[in-house]
Amino acid sequence: MISEVQFQQEIDLIIANAIREDVGDGDHSSLACIPTTAVGNAKLLVKDEGIIAGIEFAKQVFAFVDDKMQVETLVKDGSEVKYGDIVFYVTGNSQSILKAERLVLNALQRMSAIATKTNSFVKLLDGTKTKILDTRKTTPGIRALEKWAVKIGGGENHRFALYDMIMLKDNHIDFAGGITKAILKTQQYLKETKRDLKIIVEARNLKEIEEILLSEGVYRILIDNFNYEDTRKAVAMIGDKCLTESSGGINEKTIRKYAECGVDYISSGALTHSVYNMDLSLKAV
Repeated sequence: MISEVQFQQEIDLIIANAIREDVGDGDHSSLACIPTTAVGNAKLLVKDEGIIAGIEFAKQVFAFVDDKMQVETLVKDGSEVKYGDIVFYVTGNSQSILKAERLVLNALQRMSAIATKTNSFVKLLDGTKTKILDTRKTTPGIRALEKWAVKIGGGENHRFALYDMIMLKDNHIDFAGGITKAILKTQQYLKETKRDLKIIVEARNLKEIEEILLSEGVYRILIDNFNYEDTRKAVAMIGDKCLTESSGGINEKTIRKYAECGVDYISSGALTHSVYNMDLSLKAV
C-alpha cells in the first residue's frame, strides 16, 4: 500500500486542482457584493442520515483557502448522523468561506455516501472473519478521497493503484500465456527491478485454483465470479497456503453467504461506483 506521505500528497493535489477548477481567476459572485474584510460564520447541516465522512478533509480545504479560518467540529468522521444534526461551524473571512464551500460540500456528500454504504456492508459481515475491500473502480482524480471514505466506513483498502501491488487478472494471464508463466514472469520482474510487491492472482474456476497453488509466493487468490458451492471448495483447497478474496457482482443480498464460505476478503466496486450522495448544506449563521 502507499505510504501516509504519498496519500497526503494525493489529497494536496486534489484540493489544489479542485480549487483551481472551481475558482479560476476569482469568485466574482462574492467579490462583487461582499466586502473583502467581512467576517462570517457558517454551519454544516445534515439533511439526511448515515455515516458522516470528510470532516478532516474539509479542515484541510479551509486551511488551503485561508489558514485563518477556524473550524469547530461537533462530531467526528465515522459518526452516525441524522436530519438536523450540525457537523461543524466554520468562522472566518466571508469570501474565503464561500470560495471553499462547493469543494467541501461535494467531497463530504460523496465521502459520506461511500462511508455509509461501506458501513452497511460491514454490518452484514458481523460475526464472520471476512473483511470488505474497495477496488480501483473509483472516480478519476479523487480516488484518495473515496478510499479514505471506505476506511472511515469500516472497510479496508485494496491496492491504491497499479503501482503498489501486483494483480494478475484474466487478461494478464491470457496475454502472458497462462497462469504459471504469468506468475514466474512476475516474480522474475520483481527480482530484477528489486521491488517488494505482493502478488494477487485471479482464478476463473477450480482448475485454475489448482494451478495457482503449484506456485510459491502468491499472497492472495482472487476467487472471481464463483457460486457459493465452488467458493467453499476453493477455500478448502487453498487452506492456509494464502489469503482468499471473493469478487464479482456481490451485493447486499449475497455478501453474507459468500462470507460464510470462509473467504478472508470480499471486494466490491459498488462501494465507490454505486452510491447516492448524502444531502448536506453549508448555511450562514
